[in-house]
Amino acid sequence: MKKSIFVFFALISSFAFAQKPAASPAITTESANVKITYGQPSKKDREIFGKLVPYGEVWRTGANGATEVTFKKDVNFGGAAVKAGTYSLFTIPAKDEWTVILNSELKQWGAYGYDKVKDKNVASVKVKPLNNEASLEKLTITAEDTQITISWDMTSVKVPLKW
Repeated sequence: MKKSIFVFFALISSFAFAQKPAASPAITTESANVKITYGQPSKKDREIFGKLVPYGEVWRTGANGATEVTFKKDVNFGGAAVKAGTYSLFTIPAKDEWTVILNSELKQWGAYGYDKVKDKNVASVKVKPLNNEASLEKLTITAEDTQITISWDMTSVKVPLKW
């Protein structure tokens, strides 16, 4: 009897945990030629850029695993020629200029091992941050055939794409 009760509560507990939504869910955004998959963190009354995401340090540009960008054909990524394929996306935010990086090493967890794979960068472009009219609660990355936009809190950056 005790064993049956234990099994019952174990099943109920595992079901309850399985139903809990992820704190930073995986999001996929896609256009005709670009697909982006990223973990979507929320602001939760935190100061984002310069605090939670420090200026001058490599950021995974999302939550959990590194954001992955797939180009279905060769592209000019903010002035850099990039072959069709899938890449990890990193950024180095700064107050006046961001560096947006594509790296060929996939399945990275965050940016913790970035220094070990930075020699696999395929593109590194500089973009100017823009001020949003209103604060954006969730990190939002948008894939369009003309640009990739990264927006969170009061900041957005755009990387132009040419095919």
